[in-house]
Amino acid sequence: MSKTHTYEFCFGPWNISEGQDPYGPPVRPPQEFDWKLGQLKKLGFDAMMFHDDDVVPDIDSKTSAQIFKEARELKKRLDGEGIAAEMVAPRLWFAPETIDGAYTSNDPRHRQYAVDRSLRCIDIAKIMGTDLIVLWLAREGTYIREAKNARRSVELLVAALDKMLGHDKKVRIAIEPKPNEPMDHAYIPTIGHALALAPLTRDPKRVGALIESAHCTLAGLDPSDEIAFAMAFQKLWSLHLNDQNGLKFDQDKPFGSTNLRVAFNQVRVLEQNKYGSNGEYVCFDVHPFRTTKVEHWMAHLDNSRRTFLRLVEKARSYDEKTAQQLIANRDYQALDQLVIEHLLGK
Repeated sequence: MSKTHTYEFCFGPWNISEGQDPYGPPVRPPQEFDWKLGQLKKLGFDAMMFHDDDVVPDIDSKTSAQIFKEARELKKRLDGEGIAAEMVAPRLWFAPETIDGAYTSNDPRHRQYAVDRSLRCIDIAKIMGTDLIVLWLAREGTYIREAKNARRSVELLVAALDKMLGHDKKVRIAIEPKPNEPMDHAYIPTIGHALALAPLTRDPKRVGALIESAHCTLAGLDPSDEIAFAMAFQKLWSLHLNDQNGLKFDQDKPFGSTNLRVAFNQVRVLEQNKYGSNGEYVCFDVHPFRTTKVEHWMAHLDNSRRTFLRLVEKARSYDEKTAQQLIANRDYQALDQLVIEHLLGK
């Protein structure tokens, strides 16, 4: 990639969290969407990610006419601020109809709810000026293996994808896999699983992937390898960079916060494969630490971008010639030290 290439950056309103977790209440006062949009503009980010109910709050209580009217109003505001909508995702995991899964629920009425809401999400995305729909298949799994037929669940997922692809001939669907949480095991836990669904659908070219760093770590995989795998298929359509301290709950730490070398390799593989050259954004799916004061509320997003850009410099100044000589000589001890000293600034 050219050393003059510049990246465009993105985050979602949920990344300005108030600190609530399963073990305690919020620690920062809730803020309205307008405030969050203002923070994105203030920090100089280029785009915002959306769930369907970020665009249209209380979406299930509104008619299609109301939904489309509110979406058009938000699009007008974004245009006025010079902010793009990077993607829209149906927030299915919040709905009472998805207790037993959305597309894979054992109740056909609930499966229909999930499909209907997803089709509305596609209509919203079109109004918002993006063709990218992200599917985090949060509850597509089961706590009890015997409660669902796993092969049938895959078939149900493909059937849902086919309905979405048929609804709009231009929409692209990026599956965001996660191995666990909220389910103890998900049906589509990795990028390999996500991309394996594509050829089963009516239009495989329009089914791709979104990679999140922490989700790869939670699967025991290296995020840079997963990025390279998806890009080998030309299927990496979005990216959520963050960090993760081992096989715990999804921590959404600032990018590079835990493992700087893993972060370096993610940036390096993005550089090597020209990520962003087709308009893709670098998105940060990071949360402030629960201990963060209100006056430091946005630091996790600003810091993640600063770290990313510093690592771009490191990737571009990495001594590739020496590295290739060491590789040819199979001197991996020296290669290891070369990377370490490069990151240390020597």
